[in-house]
Amino acid sequence: MTQGYGLVPEHGLVPQLEAWLRKNGADVTLINAGVSGDTTQGGLSRVAWTLTPEVDAMIVTLGGNDLLRGIDPAVSKANLDGILAAGQAQGVDMMLVGMTAPGNYGPDYKRDFDAMYPELAAKYGAIYGESLLAPLSGALEGGSTLRDYMQSDGIHPNAKGVALIVEALGPRVLELVKQAAN
Repeated sequence: MTQGYGLVPEHGLVPQLEAWLRKNGADVTLINAGVSGDTTQGGLSRVAWTLTPEVDAMIVTLGGNDLLRGIDPAVSKANLDGILAAGQAQGVDMMLVGMTAPGNYGPDYKRDFDAMYPELAAKYGAIYGESLLAPLSGALEGGSTLRDYMQSDGIHPNAKGVALIVEALGPRVLELVKQAAN
């Protein structure tokens, strides 16, 4: 989702978020380090070369593909821990955005998967974004359907869905920008 799968570049999460931040007074340049289909393991393997000297802050939005593949939450948590440890060692401010597991892998999987995000955010003092896709569920209360905000694959948000995510996530990212500026 971070990479912008299925969307023209300007409709992806990173360009929409950068535009939202600039509109709200933040002078920022976002770097899209997302890789379509990537897992937390892939993110861990890239974090060292992603955290270049010009990076002041890092937003981690990994785990959705781990979830789709049924990867053990303990493995995902260890990978996310490694990513956040690398960010901390580099001295960058961080935000960790969670995902919520459906119940189809069982209650233990859901409990462990859902819990890893707030636990790791607390461990590293990262700003915590509760759920990347929660804004889409919230939009359904107004009579919309999920189809209105998703691409035809039913997994990735369309440009309207990304806009909802950005509106919900933006204020927390502004906190991160202010934190990194201090």
